[in-house]
Amino acid sequence: MNIRGRRRETAELSVESLNDIMFFLLLFFLIVSTLANPNVIKLMLPSSKATEQTTTKPVSISVTPDKRYYIENKEVAYNQIQTTLKSYMAKAPDLTCVIRIDQGMPVQDLVDVLQIGVNLKLKMVLALNKTDN
Repeated sequence: MNIRGRRRETAELSVESLNDIMFFLLLFFLIVSTLANPNVIKLMLPSSKATEQTTTKPVSISVTPDKRYYIENKEVAYNQIQTTLKSYMAKAPDLTCVIRIDQGMPVQDLVDVLQIGVNLKLKMVLALNKTDN
């Protein structure tokens, strides 16, 4: 009869690989959480702290919320903007246009006006509100 107690083996847990597993889990959840809600970014309206002055007088193109187009405070139909700008270019070949568009207008309306400037190879600048911050 063997009276001696049995040797008990203790269970060991290797924790060296747990750090890697936790890191990969953390990385996975960070990536998934950013993809789950992509509309978290709030967009601000265009504004600028600094302004730049031009030496020549630019031509002003204004677009109102009801899609009325004005060139130098004269109302112009959309399909007549290009011909009106061509007449301004005849007087000054190095013409710069300042686009003043209402902040509530869709971006497509801005792109449509910019496309006219691209077709005529004009310099176009977007007018912004100056902030004091």
